[in-house]
Amino acid sequence: MRLTELRLPDGLPVDGYGPGFFRLGGRVHEGAVIVAEGAAQAWNGVTDPAPLFALAGRADILLVGTGDALLPLPAGLQARLEESGLGVELMASPSAARSYNVLLAEGRRVAAALVPVSAHPA
Repeated sequence: MRLTELRLPDGLPVDGYGPGFFRLGGRVHEGAVIVAEGAAQAWNGVTDPAPLFALAGRADILLVGTGDALLPLPAGLQARLEESGLGVELMASPSAARSYNVLLAEGRRVAAALVPVSAHPA
């Protein structure tokens, strides 16, 4: 699916997504990814919280896209992330990608941790 194109001078928008990938600023990134401060990095998903904690102080809002559907984070993770100073919002990855672009366009200090959608949503 292709998202509406945005012109963001200081950010890296999510241009699109599909089964197993995200297109960020015109480049395809396979697998889960963290997008923050105009850069993208590979991520091992919700069982790999260290890169999420590294966003504390660098982002005010962390959108966590959990794939095809909204899924909970591992026990206590959301509370610990919020204690570190991050405002955490969980949602399905398509919603997280759209919300990230909107907040980025508003000039907010936003980061997104996105798990890709599957070829056959449940």
